[in-house]
Amino acid sequence: MAGHSKWSNIKHRKGAQDAKRGKLFMKLAREIFMAAKQGGGDPETNPPLRLAMDKARANNMPKDNVDRAIKKATGDLDGVHYEEYTYEGYGPGGVAVMVKVLTDNKNRTAADVRHAFNKNDGNLGENGCVSFMFQRSGYLVIDRSLTDADEEDMMLEAIEAGAEELETYEDRFEIYTAPESFSTVKDALKDSGYQFLTNEVTMIPETYTDLDESGVEKMLKLIDMLEDNDDVQEVYHNLDADESVLAKLS
Repeated sequence: MAGHSKWSNIKHRKGAQDAKRGKLFMKLAREIFMAAKQGGGDPETNPPLRLAMDKARANNMPKDNVDRAIKKATGDLDGVHYEEYTYEGYGPGGVAVMVKVLTDNKNRTAADVRHAFNKNDGNLGENGCVSFMFQRSGYLVIDRSLTDADEEDMMLEAIEAGAEELETYEDRFEIYTAPESFSTVKDALKDSGYQFLTNEVTMIPETYTDLDESGVEKMLKLIDMLEDNDDVQEVYHNLDADESVLAKLS
């Protein structure tokens, strides 16, 4: 299922988000709000809320912000009504792109997303035009410099925890899980002392699109423009970019 590392693109995206911490907190608050609205305010009985709160903690979001988002969702505070949508399309060079949004104004957000595609040599498509190219999966990355485990040790622990797949690189382990077992695997590995460079339930591409440096630059501009939109929660894509090119352009 994996067959290709997405870590270089994760690093680029995380760097862009960290540079805009206020916007990131707003996006995280919306994600917490929606999870609590749909499944209640108790993270012990609401796995999506637990994942959203874990992500907020990993990004050093203040606890008061987290609590306020949950209270809004459960009716303890007045709040606006958000809806979740996913837009699909193609970026420069035919890169498949999925954009997950939470918005209180669908017309505004749809227009903004379409404008971002059009401005960066892409085009917004119909629902389903690229989603078949992705598979929802739990994804964890462990820095090898922070553990004494070798590949065999890591493989055994990952399997015992319930992971589906392990990929080994010189500097990291990448672990893939079924979405429903992500929290169980993450907690088991965390209890064993492992620290994560990233941990999330995400959309993993099943195929990738290669672009030259010019195409990568255009694609990064599209990603940045979409992520700069307050309504956009996540941008998934199947760009295959060399880490050295990403480092040069970031």
